Amino acid sequence: MSHHQPKIETSPHVSDEVRKTTCYMCACRCGINVHMKDGPDGKKRVAYIEGNREHPVNKGVLCAKGSAGIMQVNAPSRLRAPLKRVGPRGSGEFQEITWDEALEIATGWLKPIRENDPSKLAFFTGRDQSQSFTSFWAQNFGTPNYAAHGGFCSVNMAAAGIYTMGGAFWEFGQPDWDHTKLFILLGVAEDHDSNPIKMGIGKIKARGARVVGVNPIRTGYNAVADDWYGITPGTDGLLILSLIHVLMKAGKVDLDYLARYTNAPCLVIDNPGGADHGLLLRDADDKVLVIDRASGELTPFDRPGVRPDLSGSTEVNGRICRTVMQAMAERYLSAEYAPEAVAERCGIPAPRIRALAAEIARVAFDEAFEIDQEWTDFRGETHNVMTGRPVSFHSMRGVSAHANGFQTCRALHLLQILLGTVEVPGGFRFKPPYPKPVEAHPKPHCKATPGAPLDGPHLGFVRGPEDLALKPDGSPARIDKAFTWENPMSSHGLMHMVISNAHAGDPYKIDTLFMYMANMSWNSSMNTRGVMDMLTDKDESGEYVIPRIIYSDAYSSEMVAYADLILPDTTYLERHDCISLLDRPICEADAAADAIRWPVIEPDRDVRGFQTVLVQLANKLQLPGFTDESGAAKYTDYADYIVNHQRKPGIGPLAGFRGEAGDKAGRGEVNPDQLDRYIENGGFFVEHVPDGAQYYKPWNTAYQDWAVGMGLYDSPQPYLFQLYSEPMRRFQLAAEGHGERQPPDHLRARIGARLDPLPIWYETDQQGNEGFTVNALTQRPMAMYHSWGTQNAWLRQLHGRNPLYVPTKIMREQGMKDGDWARLTSPHGEIVVPVMEMAALNENTVWTWNAIGKRKGAWALEPDAPEATKGFLLNHLIHELLPPKGDGLRWANSDPVTGQAAWFDLKVKIERVAGPEERAESQPEFPALKSPVGTGPKELTWKVGK
Repeated sequence: MSHHQPKIETSPHVSDEVRKTTCYMCACRCGINVHMKDGPDGKKRVAYIEGNREHPVNKGVLCAKGSAGIMQVNAPSRLRAPLKRVGPRGSGEFQEITWDEALEIATGWLKPIRENDPSKLAFFTGRDQSQSFTSFWAQNFGTPNYAAHGGFCSVNMAAAGIYTMGGAFWEFGQPDWDHTKLFILLGVAEDHDSNPIKMGIGKIKARGARVVGVNPIRTGYNAVADDWYGITPGTDGLLILSLIHVLMKAGKVDLDYLARYTNAPCLVIDNPGGADHGLLLRDADDKVLVIDRASGELTPFDRPGVRPDLSGSTEVNGRICRTVMQAMAERYLSAEYAPEAVAERCGIPAPRIRALAAEIARVAFDEAFEIDQEWTDFRGETHNVMTGRPVSFHSMRGVSAHANGFQTCRALHLLQILLGTVEVPGGFRFKPPYPKPVEAHPKPHCKATPGAPLDGPHLGFVRGPEDLALKPDGSPARIDKAFTWENPMSSHGLMHMVISNAHAGDPYKIDTLFMYMANMSWNSSMNTRGVMDMLTDKDESGEYVIPRIIYSDAYSSEMVAYADLILPDTTYLERHDCISLLDRPICEADAAADAIRWPVIEPDRDVRGFQTVLVQLANKLQLPGFTDESGAAKYTDYADYIVNHQRKPGIGPLAGFRGEAGDKAGRGEVNPDQLDRYIENGGFFVEHVPDGAQYYKPWNTAYQDWAVGMGLYDSPQPYLFQLYSEPMRRFQLAAEGHGERQPPDHLRARIGARLDPLPIWYETDQQGNEGFTVNALTQRPMAMYHSWGTQNAWLRQLHGRNPLYVPTKIMREQGMKDGDWARLTSPHGEIVVPVMEMAALNENTVWTWNAIGKRKGAWALEPDAPEATKGFLLNHLIHELLPPKGDGLRWANSDPVTGQAAWFDLKVKIERVAGPEERAESQPEFPALKSPVGTGPKELTWKVGK
């Protein structure tokens, strides 16, 4: 018989329609093509998801998370209808109700608060990516208590960048992938900006460029680095200052760049004991002064033709004034920063530190290049070329989430600037709407008035003590104590302190806690067990200490069980979202870009997009900004708001297709067809930076003029990089007794020491940790996005459980092997977990993946799911407060400058315990939650199309 080849369909019917939108499986916001097929009911259903090749972020590349988005919209854990609690808080006992009833309950709770004392509402959101909208809602409600997730994520990185150079990494900027020859990552886990970084690393490696990873853990990007520095956690700032020491001693700094574009030549007043000691010398117009090298005269920094002197000094009214550059030289040339002096603490041998400094210097200066591009600076001087220094850096949460994180991030920005690698070819480049000086940002506002909006934006950047969020009696105006003497520069708020402060009634009691997409009873909180107790605690009268909790989520997360009212959100393919230039856009260094999500499918449950629910609540509450003087609604839903809201004339949530004809960018009248134009364009809009304006953005007149036309600024905003931070010095002066606003006595010494205007490094505050000597870290895997990914049927196959990774040295000392169990103990608690050996790891550090561990009963998982039996959290070992020091005070486990949660300062001890034959599950083990959605099927299958 002849052999018959099987017939294979080589061109199968892929989809009936492709709908282009924006991914939500992480914060990259990649463009996706959602392939649709007709379902059995005649409605379009998602068949599969691929990357959009035309999208500016990912250019068609899509990771495992993005492809698995189809499993999010089919997840059994999706909430199905509004829920009202009918059992005790934490029991998971709910009754399904209608949206009319849910909105009436919420309005009934919120209206009296607004009419009597808006500060009784605490409204905090997680990674919702719509913070310009949620903050607008909170501001119009009138509560001072609003913030998002930044306070427990990377506010140190963002705030340090803006205070130092007007922007920071990731959403604020990116390496010059086309010209970089040396790319250095510090503290970067692979979940952040994953597709663009993967694409960028591939691009530069193809050119023969080198990648260096500085991280205690060698995974992801660090695993493909050409060189890896397994640094001791929390010592990144010390390493950076040592690099600065070596570079300055060798004269490998860009003096011309420092003189032209930074405050290095600006003069600092030396007047010990005076109220102006340490401030910058200014003229009558409040412009900082420099000494002109040619004339030797004092002159404003921006005078045309000035050549600032980096080493000059002068005497003014009996006060000696010296340049910032001299102060930096005195500090960083000190022997205390020599590699030999820091090597042991950093865990990196001195010769390797010197080798890294030499490599940085060689590439920055010996491989410098020029681009033949004329440009004009803010002083009116025309330059014929743009000088490139092809060294670039990227850094994120690993550096940021320490109690010395703000100053460490400042040190990293100082290093970049000393090399002259910021906003030049080959270096770090800002993304619109950045760069912006601190002065271009709002200050924080906190004045709550019954029945009225807040007096201004909640969050911002303080310039000194006068901007703190304090009541007339000096007590904190915000429930999280943001912008107080405890953490004065807390630009993103302190979400991790809200529940504990509300429970303690410190600084005051609240009535309603309203949260969105923040899994605070599990992996998003420090002191997990304590938070669960706080949410369920009752007072002497039997009433809950936190009287009411409203929560919105798309899924049956651990937090759902602890709320009184659940407002079920849609999944990201079922709603409108706005990735706005007013918020966290998708810009590239060469272009302004924003995007939308839109309902490519209709919900099959009784759920609504959270932003639309806020619009509906605003209408019921008749909030100004959402209703007119007669009380009539301005917007019917979030889509209506996106199109018709104007933050100021001509400036709205979306920058593209503005004007009646849709032909304007940045500024323009409302276009009623704007969303349709975005959909036709693939869900995004791009406006490219013109030729000649791509580099030197803070000082380039062509860029400044373009930015004004786009509505990024109202007028040109050129400025100097702030190597010396005058706002920080103003707080020090207050601590020294100057000014009307004075800190509490117990904080004077800390403010004086920690708010140094030049970057410093200090040991993180670990008193009470005697005997706990091992560093313990968590990081999120590339395949996960907080906890919302680990209920995904596809992604669970990548990370269904998480071991504790232990370095070879500790494994040998403890006599452990893979699969053994260990007890991890901190001053706060203990856990018992499975271990696995890892050689590419700092020898005194253990770590695990974050958010894999689940609580039984949540996320529609089976009771014996590995996430709930073998998975675990390090959160059980962390407390929002430091161990007692014996001074009668409990200090926050956070950065003293910004209040960022110091997740990565955790110290533990580890010991082997009995094996798995006697121990079936990780500890602690909590009772299973009762789920409002039940348990999912054993197999998740469905049929799409024919």
